[in-house]
Amino acid sequence: MEHVDKLRNALPDSARDIKLNLQSVLQPGTLSAEQTWGTAVATAMATRHPDLVEAVLADARAHAGDASIQDAQAAAALMGMNNVYYRFRHVVGKGAYSQKPARLRMGWMGKPAGNKADFELYCLAVSAINGCEACVKSHEEAIIGSGLSDEHVHDAVRIAAVMQAAAVALG
Repeated sequence: MEHVDKLRNALPDSARDIKLNLQSVLQPGTLSAEQTWGTAVATAMATRHPDLVEAVLADARAHAGDASIQDAQAAAALMGMNNVYYRFRHVVGKGAYSQKPARLRMGWMGKPAGNKADFELYCLAVSAINGCEACVKSHEEAIIGSGLSDEHVHDAVRIAAVMQAAAVALG
């Protein structure tokens, strides 16, 4: 975690809790290394903080394969689109919009480069950052349905929360 550690050390003293959390959420636990670093890449991208994205990507290459990293990047991009669209439909709450087809290309979602459950985990974490209730519920259901546990969901969302906080603290 050389690059992330360097970024962690650049956080101000007022973000001491975030420094500690950033270190702890990227340690081995319920999530595999692929899941941890794929989630970290996807959520760092969702924060749109270039230094955070660069550091996480650099360290992720030592812990996750190309397929996981590609899936994480695709999840961040697709959820950047889907979370806006589906959050709009949910917030407006008019049946007329819910009846209309999205007509937005989402082919990667059906055939990710790596593990489908892991891709869903990345999508969930990005959707949590973007605040799309419909997408969070949909991806959580898919994750649990694929055989992963609520601990996997919980840990992925913890990574999302800390990545968002790190981006805010970095300014």
